[in-house]
Amino acid sequence: MRKRNCRVQVRLDRDEYQAFMKSVKKTGLSQEVYLRHLIKGEVPREAPPPEYFDFIRELHNVGNNLNQVAQKAHVLNVIDVKHYDENCRRLEKLIRDVTAAVILPAKRW
Repeated sequence: MRKRNCRVQVRLDRDEYQAFMKSVKKTGLSQEVYLRHLIKGEVPREAPPPEYFDFIRELHNVGNNLNQVAQKAHVLNVIDVKHYDENCRRLEKLIRDVTAAVILPAKRW
């Protein structure tokens, strides 16, 4: 059974419809998902450029490499483990912050 079984129909004039569709298209979301964000008090952000995803993927790769080196460092105890782990956490926080700033919808209220 469907979770969403209530239907809402809205009539818009041509200008309203064009503005709505322009906003929806910028986000890359479906009309339904776009409206659900607005109802929850969130303003969907525009879809990021394709380069953003390449950048994030590269940051994840660097983070994974750092994590592998950190695991080896813990076993061999050959580098400053505390300093290294601190930088890994900073990288992970940076990835979360960039994602929140670019991808996640902003609160409207």
